[in-house]
Amino acid sequence: MSDKRTFRWATTSARMLGGTLVGAAFVIAVVTAVSVPWPEIDRSAPSIEEYPAADQSIAACTGDLLATGRDVEDAGEIVSAADATLTLGTSVPDTDPEVSDLPADALGDEQSASAVVAAPDGEVRVDVAGAGAATVSDEDLRGYAASPCRAALMESWLVAGSTATGAADLVLLTNPGEVAATVQLTVYGAQGETQPPGGADVVVAAGTQRIVPLAGLILGEASPVVRVTAVGAPVQASVQSSITRGLIAGGVEQTTAVASPDTTQVITGISVAEAPADGGEAGTVLRMLAPSGDTTANIRVTAADAVQPVVLERSIELTGGVPAEAELGGLDVGQYTVEVTAETEIVASVWQSTGSGEAADFAWYMPAPSLGAPTTFATPAGPEPQLTLANVTDADMTIDLATVDGEQSQQVVVAAHTSTTVRLTARTVYRIDDGGGGVHAGLSLSGDGALAGYPVWPSEAASDAIVVYP
Repeated sequence: MSDKRTFRWATTSARMLGGTLVGAAFVIAVVTAVSVPWPEIDRSAPSIEEYPAADQSIAACTGDLLATGRDVEDAGEIVSAADATLTLGTSVPDTDPEVSDLPADALGDEQSASAVVAAPDGEVRVDVAGAGAATVSDEDLRGYAASPCRAALMESWLVAGSTATGAADLVLLTNPGEVAATVQLTVYGAQGETQPPGGADVVVAAGTQRIVPLAGLILGEASPVVRVTAVGAPVQASVQSSITRGLIAGGVEQTTAVASPDTTQVITGISVAEAPADGGEAGTVLRMLAPSGDTTANIRVTAADAVQPVVLERSIELTGGVPAEAELGGLDVGQYTVEVTAETEIVASVWQSTGSGEAADFAWYMPAPSLGAPTTFATPAGPEPQLTLANVTDADMTIDLATVDGEQSQQVVVAAHTSTTVRLTARTVYRIDDGGGGVHAGLSLSGDGALAGYPVWPSEAASDAIVVYP
């Protein structure tokens, strides 16, 4: 073999070897590229979370007990019958909210309702707490009433009151804000949903209260429900109820609203001060409404601090848009919780009476929302308040309860599907923390010729973060 041929063979062999090596390297590179994760490209816009500046807390207090028809020459005149005593505070010790009067045209020069405002502490929102109470002992109006100072709402439901014979009930619309509100009042009665002329386009000026007789919306209705819808600004809605049996004044009450219908309503803190007499007026009555359609209401009544807590279970068919009432039987003296569930959303309340004699009084108990966050509330002047804590969940809860000033504190364990009652001090501001468990809490006050109660509403939560895209 010549040197030339040898050189050609070597060159060809080198080229073949090089090609083989290049091909192998290419295969290895492809396999590696497939097996190793490729870098991902994030095409989302950059963003940051910012929290808005803390706002002030505002609540409205219903005000004095009012009387109608005292002037024979002006049967529609409304006057203050008893001044309300306010208990006010905030979530910050030794810090009181600012208070301003909210006039009502129907009262002339008299002042009744109030707005209470707590400014933020730097970047931290300060919760405001308040409660009002009044006692009256006149021939046409007698009893004790207590109600919380509540934040205004764009929609609320009044599940209380009557326009039957002997009732002189009033719808109170309070606007603690700086913008006028236009309110629509929709009434549900035996004939279903109605839009009364007297409830259309009711203007509540900024910083005022508007008083509307319930009988001006629907007459002769024993168990009405009123939906309050506001435009322009939220309002705090409540009902003052009173009854006269013959010539005997049979009690008075101020009742705040239910925020919205729900498939579950928990009414706690119902105080039975004395068992109803045989053959007498029903002592405990449940009022319900399914505004959107027919449904079945499942009712469960439990006694607080009882070995066998369940005292009543029953079901009632509800016709959509028509209120219904159910007597809950003769309950023994004590504290009770009523839980109402349905497949469609409902509203509910409980009416409780101490009897029908001269020293009688009554109360409307509204559903208590689940708390789920630290909450500040106030107890009013009057009889010793009792706080009922209802746990409708499957897990036990430990509740921290303390006065805002730190002088009193305790822990309360509430077992699953039970409720327990704690005695509190009148005219005191408290802080309650259920650790996020969602306990339902209701206050009750009862004494000689006195009965009242109201739910504890959760404090307004801090504002959610706002996502900002640079």
